[in-house]
Amino acid sequence: MSGNGTPPPSSAEKNLGEIVSEVSEKASLLVRQEIDLAKAEVTQKVTKLTRGVVAGAAAGVFVIFAVAVFFNGLAWFLDDLLDQETNNWVGFAIVSAGLFVLGILAALIALRLFKKGAPPMPNLAIEEAKRTREELERSTTS
Repeated sequence: MSGNGTPPPSSAEKNLGEIVSEVSEKASLLVRQEIDLAKAEVTQKVTKLTRGVVAGAAAGVFVIFAVAVFFNGLAWFLDDLLDQETNNWVGFAIVSAGLFVLGILAALIALRLFKKGAPPMPNLAIEEAKRTREELERSTTS
């Protein structure tokens, strides 16, 4: 009987084997949930890194086109410099500058995305595991 005259709940009548089994099941569930959290966190960071790679590739494409157009414009400039008839090179120079600006913007976006995703560590899962271990250590020493 408990202090108020009612019998204790049936869960208090469990034997040691049942209690150990229940603790083992709950610990196993906790470990599985921690692993799932780590997987989700790593997946999220890898996705951000992938986006950074795509933005970096876009930056590379823009720079390659900018270099090609720049050299084409430089060729027209040299031609006009020697002939002095027309100034077609100005249009090529403007296009080159625009492509360089796009390449720089894409590179900055890629850098920002890489910083958000690197390193791909499951920080939340690690912190949760540390807190769980500390709590278990505190409860076993009590």
